[in-house]
Amino acid sequence: MSHTEPQSGESESALAGVELRMAAEPTQLSIVRAVAADIAMRQDFDLDSIEDLKLAVDEACSTLISLATPGAVLIAQFVVVDGSVQVSTKVGSQRSAPPDRESFGWRVLSALVDSVTTWVAPQADAYEVHIDLVKRSLGTVDA
Repeated sequence: MSHTEPQSGESESALAGVELRMAAEPTQLSIVRAVAADIAMRQDFDLDSIEDLKLAVDEACSTLISLATPGAVLIAQFVVVDGSVQVSTKVGSQRSAPPDRESFGWRVLSALVDSVTTWVAPQADAYEVHIDLVKRSLGTVDA
């Protein structure tokens, strides 16, 4: 097994995570769900928490895909911190408003995770819409 050392100026924590870059298309959702489930399983999340994280990531990414400009890249970053999985997602958009926090999808997303936030960052000629979420493990799977 090999170990990659951080480059100069790069902390070891900068290498502790997974980042996916994919076309902002619904056909890509199965990939991001699979990665979310795998990370949760590796952290010994119970089965309900694994499913909650998968559904939450799916909802966050689906929401961003609906706001994406044609040809945009959806980015999903996963980091494990103190037994919780932190997921940061973003996509390029022409919309300056964040996702509707009163929508049914947002309510579902909020119920599935411990925290969820959204914001919009202006870019040179468009906007970048972000949705970040945190899911903590409720317990471990008994083996």
